Formats: sequence, structure tokens, C-alpha cells
Amino acid sequence: MEKLTSSSVAAPVSENSRISLIDMLRGFALLGILMMNIPGFSMADYSFEAFKNDPDSFNFWLYQFIGVFFEGKMRAMFGMVFGAGVLLFIANKSAKGTSVHWLYYRRMFWLLIFGLIHAHLILWIGEILYLYAVCGMILYLFRNVPPRYLVWAVPIVAVVSFVASAIQYQDIREKRIAYSQATKAKSENKTLTATQTKALTEWREIEKTMIPNREDAKANTKKMKSDYSTVAGYLRPIALDIQTKYLPFEVWDSLALMLLGLALFKWGFLTGAWSNKDYWTVVKIGYGVGLPLVIYSNYYAFHHFSTLEANLARMEQVPINWVNLIYPFQRILLVMAHAAALILLYKSGVVKGLMSRLVAVGRMAFTNYISHSLICTLFFFGYGLNYYAELEFYQIYYVVLVVWAFQLIISPIWLKYFLFGPLEWLWRSLTYWKVQPMKR
Repeated sequence: MEKLTSSSVAAPVSENSRISLIDMLRGFALLGILMMNIPGFSMADYSFEAFKNDPDSFNFWLYQFIGVFFEGKMRAMFGMVFGAGVLLFIANKSAKGTSVHWLYYRRMFWLLIFGLIHAHLILWIGEILYLYAVCGMILYLFRNVPPRYLVWAVPIVAVVSFVASAIQYQDIREKRIAYSQATKAKSENKTLTATQTKALTEWREIEKTMIPNREDAKANTKKMKSDYSTVAGYLRPIALDIQTKYLPFEVWDSLALMLLGLALFKWGFLTGAWSNKDYWTVVKIGYGVGLPLVIYSNYYAFHHFSTLEANLARMEQVPINWVNLIYPFQRILLVMAHAAALILLYKSGVVKGLMSRLVAVGRMAFTNYISHSLICTLFFFGYGLNYYAELEFYQIYYVVLVVWAFQLIISPIWLKYFLFGPLEWLWRSLTYWKVQPMKR
């Protein structure tokens, strides 16, 4: 077993050994993730239909802008940085007789516990800590693999994920077609067969768990605007399904991004070691190829997936949505371009003040991430200020701007007096099973 060799005690990576550039990317990704998560906190089912098909609406263009530049890219960047964090964590660990493996897996175990608390007590079903803990446990096994092999995870997983999602889609499609046939027979007052009766039951289960009908959507909104017990009773079963039933489908995408992060860290991309010319090449290729792909994909969705009814009709007509294969590739191209552009900006020193604030946000990423959920649930959910389904799409981003401003201001101030964010301190103390120093 791999051992730590020095006589000193195991401890977190010192501040001096942290790579500020990676913290900056983490901070940027974290703030971007709030931009993507805020509709989940605040918008009712199918509320996007009111504007996403109306080019005359400001909400339409805001929705398209966010979809093109940020949807999936922020989570991808966060995953890449998380992967790099594995190597940062095990670097310079020095404790006589202490296993690096044990420290790392204890760290992931506590992250998994935090994920359960986040989903089932704070009630954010879009949380990623649980998923990242599971992926992190697998990721550690690949820490010594050469980067030229690690990068192959991205295209391989993209294709495998597409095949897996296509199989799942086929299953749902078959049930939808069977449901439509049974519904037609029922409307014609025909006696339903056992198979048709089963089809009605199976589709109803899908409506309850994955594709709510219009009446379900109204009922769900009412639940979200109720007391804590009602909201929890609605969201916890969904969270449990995500963390159990659908976990095997969720793991591979995040794991591939983390493996890419490992490779990019080893190659020096994430640490600013490449030449400016090389970063500019990534920017040009990433935006030059990725933007046309995502714009076409969004244009296709605009024409074919305008409403719930259109989506279901399309499902019955189309066996495989080949256009979905574009998503993983445009996302990687654009997140690489984003990262390269941010690294160039950081290295230029042009917006040094903003970059230093993003570094602070990134160093307190755990605390800031949980803060997003606490602020948003208490602002939008029924047991808080009850703004769920009350604001227009563009208005929810006022909340995002306020949270961004707050964290960009508070994070540097906090780190001026303390070594870690409060949750980072707790996580480290649990990992090393010893109370860590907090004050500077």
C-alpha cells in the first residue's frame, strides 16, 4: 500500500502550494453553476414554453445565450477542476505510516454524506456532491494513468452515453406508443386488453417520476409553494431515485470530465504552463467548431421541441434523436475554449482584482455551493419567501447577480481572517480526524 514517508502529521495542502489559477477556474465554474441551477429552484414545470418559442421576447434570447455559452459547460469545467484536485490532494502528503488511500477515501466518504444532507435536508435535488463522491472513488484508481490514455475517456463515454440514453429513450418511446394506442382504444369504448391496461399504468409511473403531465405540473407547483414537510415529501423520492436508480447513468459523464481534468493537469493546461499561442489555438478551435454545433442543436430544438405535446409527438415519430450526439462534443469544445480564454485573461493581469476574487470564491467553493442552495431554497420555496413560479425568467437572474456580488465580496474578506471556508474547515477536520486550524 502507498505510504506517506515523512515524520510530520498529515495535513491539508498548504496555501502556498495551492495553484491559484485552478482556484480561479473553480470559482468561475461555481458561479456559472448557479446560473444553470437557478431555474430548478424557481421555475415551474414547462414554464419555459411561455417564451422559449418567441423570438420577440427578451427571455427567449437570454435563454438561448445561456444555453449556448453556459449550459453543461460550467458543470464540465467544475468536473475537470475536481479531477485535477485529486492530484493536488495527494501532492506532498507527509505522515509517517499514514495511507494516502485511506485519507482520500475518507475524504470522499464525507463528501458523500454531505451530498445526502444537501439533497434530503436542504432539499436540492440537483446537487452534485453525492455524484462527485462516487466518481471520485473511481477516479482515484486512474491517478497514475498517462494523460494520453485518460483523454480517450471523453469520446468513448460520449458515444457510450449516447447509446445508453438511446436505449432508455427507446424504452420510454415504446411505452408512450403503447399508451397512445391504449388511450385511443379507451376513447372508442373498446374493452382494454391486459397489455393495454398495463400500458396505461406504466405511462402513469413515467409521468409521476420523469415526464409530468399538465395536471401533475400544476400539482407540483402547489407542492413547491407549501410547507417544508410537503416540499420534502415531493422532492426526497426524486432525490433518492437520482442517487440510486439513475446513478449508473449519471456516473460516466462526470467521471469522463474528471479524467480529462487529470490529463489537463498533468499536461500543464490547467496550471497555465502552455504558451499563449497554444491557448489561443484552443480558443479558436473551441469556439470555431463548438459554436456552430451548439447553435445548430439549439435551432433544431427550437423547431422540434417547442412544447410538452410536441416533444411527445416527436418521440412517437422518431426512433433515435441523432442530434443529441452533438451535445457532448460541442460542450467539450466550448468548455476548453472557455478555460483557455480565462487562463489567458488571468495571465494577462488585465482584470487582476476580479481574478483574485474568483480565486477566493474557488477556495471556498464548498461553502459557496451549499450557500447557493440555502439562499435559493429559502427565497423561492414555499417554507421561505415563496417566490417559486412568481418571477419571469430574466428576473430570477437578479437573484443570481446578488448572490454573485455577495460571494465575490465576502469570500476575499473571509479568507483574510481565516484559512478556510467554514465547510472546507469541517470537511478537512473530518478527513484528517483532527480539528484543523481555522484562524490566520
